[in-house]
Amino acid sequence: MTEPDLVEVPHPASPRPARARLTFVVLAGVLAIIGALAAGYYFAMRPVTLRIAVGPANSDDIKVVQALAQAFNNHTNSQVRLRPMQTDGAGASAQALADGKADLAIIRGDLDVPKNAQAVATLRKNVVVLWAPSVAKVKGKKAAPKITKIAQLAGRRIGVIGRTQANVNLLKVILQQYGVDPLKVDILQFPVNEAAEAIKGQKADAYLAAGPVNSKITSDAIAASTRDGGAPTFLAIDASEAIAQNHPAYEASEIPAGSFGGADRPEEEVKTISFSHHIVARRGVPESTIAAFTRQLFAIRQSLKNDFPLAAKIETPDTDKDATIPVHPGAAAFVDGEEKTFLDRYSDYIWWSLMALSAMGSAGAWFAGYLKKDERSNNTSQRDRLLDMLKTARHSDLLDELDQMQAEADDILRDTLVCFEHGAIEEGTLTAFNIALEQFHNAVADRKALLMSMPQNLQRATAQFRAAGSA
Repeated sequence: MTEPDLVEVPHPASPRPARARLTFVVLAGVLAIIGALAAGYYFAMRPVTLRIAVGPANSDDIKVVQALAQAFNNHTNSQVRLRPMQTDGAGASAQALADGKADLAIIRGDLDVPKNAQAVATLRKNVVVLWAPSVAKVKGKKAAPKITKIAQLAGRRIGVIGRTQANVNLLKVILQQYGVDPLKVDILQFPVNEAAEAIKGQKADAYLAAGPVNSKITSDAIAASTRDGGAPTFLAIDASEAIAQNHPAYEASEIPAGSFGGADRPEEEVKTISFSHHIVARRGVPESTIAAFTRQLFAIRQSLKNDFPLAAKIETPDTDKDATIPVHPGAAAFVDGEEKTFLDRYSDYIWWSLMALSAMGSAGAWFAGYLKKDERSNNTSQRDRLLDMLKTARHSDLLDELDQMQAEADDILRDTLVCFEHGAIEEGTLTAFNIALEQFHNAVADRKALLMSMPQNLQRATAQFRAAGSA
């Protein structure tokens, strides 16, 4: 008796089209997630170019900004790059920021600060210098009274170095503090390149300049004020604290002795007021971008101090809540040591994305299983039919009937393998089906062997007897 051919359970590692497709889909999904994360990291970490408004032309501010831009652009790991936008001055720079044409701007703290401006750093501090040139001695003429106090400026000519209206407004603030009516003072403005000649030509009785303590412009103007060996007279702003109290943009300050060259320029410390030039950012520029800019700014400033001493004077912004210019959150994060890393900024998004992906995967698996419900149910019915045929085969008396059941079992086998390839049934279900099919083949083989060993007349009699019994 020959053993019937049995269906071998496919080895788990054997290739199956449906499983291969499923594996491909899963692999493609994983690669898509990795690609999305890599793309997100690239776009989050790629260099960002910020437009910075600064002016006027040939000023110290624009030179420093150009040096910073070059240093940022040449640095291989630079996350932020600068594109200078030249303006007519601090006021125009502030307006460019207010209009959204610039991301950063260099502004004066004593001018109107745009509502959308937030402090990033203090570029430099400027001190106000008020002085009266030494009086030239003219034969036959009585020398004019020497000016030693600000209150004596009433009715005098006062020269303001620089064309900006901001310095004129600053002079008016000082005069009003000392009870001098600005309308009773003749205010003249001189371009920086004409200041020395104007002073030598005695165009005014006193002068005002605003700039860093080591400003070359101020030093040259004071040097031009020396006549006949006489030193200029520096006018102290003794009411500096009162001015600072009434005008928060100004601070009480001092000019150290000898700041402008020589032991008598000035001879001793002089009280004055100061104001700052700020680097501000437009509200809405991402916190991470400004934090990176601030970090690069303070990392590079020391390397520029040889060529641009002003760069070494860059200071961190005031992070107090009552600061005159509110600090940008990115700059505050850098100053307070709370700057966020890539994972800190995007961990919540990554976590929720993974959770959503997991939920989508579970939902997809359930939906795929739901779609294969009918196929699974049909396979269960076919397995039950195979078990019924197993019982019938053990009592069948007709070889034709056994052959028909064998053919039907082959069809059930084909459908079962298709279900397995489609993923409708699992490995365990296929194993159970193989056991049932093996039992069916054994029953058919045993029954055929028994019927073939019986005489023909006995086979017919048995078949007739069973047919009559069933009737």
